[in-house]
Amino acid sequence: MASSAVQTITRPEPATHRLTVLVALADAQRAEQLADALAASDDLAPALAGSGVGQVADVAVADEAGLESRVVSSATPIVLLSRRADSERAADNVLAVLPVSADGLLIAAAARLAASGYRVGKAPPSEVAHGDFHHDELAGEETPDDNQPRPALSPREAEVLALLAEGAPNKIIARRLNISVHTAKFHVAAILIKLGAANRTDAIAIAMRQGLVLV
Repeated sequence: MASSAVQTITRPEPATHRLTVLVALADAQRAEQLADALAASDDLAPALAGSGVGQVADVAVADEAGLESRVVSSATPIVLLSRRADSERAADNVLAVLPVSADGLLIAAAARLAASGYRVGKAPPSEVAHGDFHHDELAGEETPDDNQPRPALSPREAEVLALLAEGAPNKIIARRLNISVHTAKFHVAAILIKLGAANRTDAIAIAMRQGLVLV
């Protein structure tokens, strides 16, 4: 009697759509460094300006020189890295404004949000020292108050926010949610942007005011 064999079929995991991120910065070295940092994320596919992807990019990271060079399509959402207080009005498709010193994780978070149509602002000019931005001064377009609608946090971001309210650092957040520290950092950065918070403490205060967490 012939023995029967059980064949196991392994189904491939669904492919994650990778956002094409056009990097258009005047400083070529900074552009390459940023592209390398963005490439570390599984869902981002960075390309440097001049590679022919300007018209088909999902989102672009640019500075004023990148805007003026018109290498970015007018229909492409832009994350603008700038020191100028009036940069939000530089172009209609600028959906996010970050300080020039922003790190790769924060830029990646803003790129994802901008690609989804989420408009991100910066600290009001009165809070910017000597016309420059600083990483810990990043804030939303307006100061959150009790009358503003609650930001749309994803279920995972809500979990991360609850752990932030408990005072958990990134390593603890990663361990509790069974995710990598890199992913935890990304979620924290996205929460800061969505809440318009200057830092983790500010995020908790805003979340408490808006009833997003109870501590």
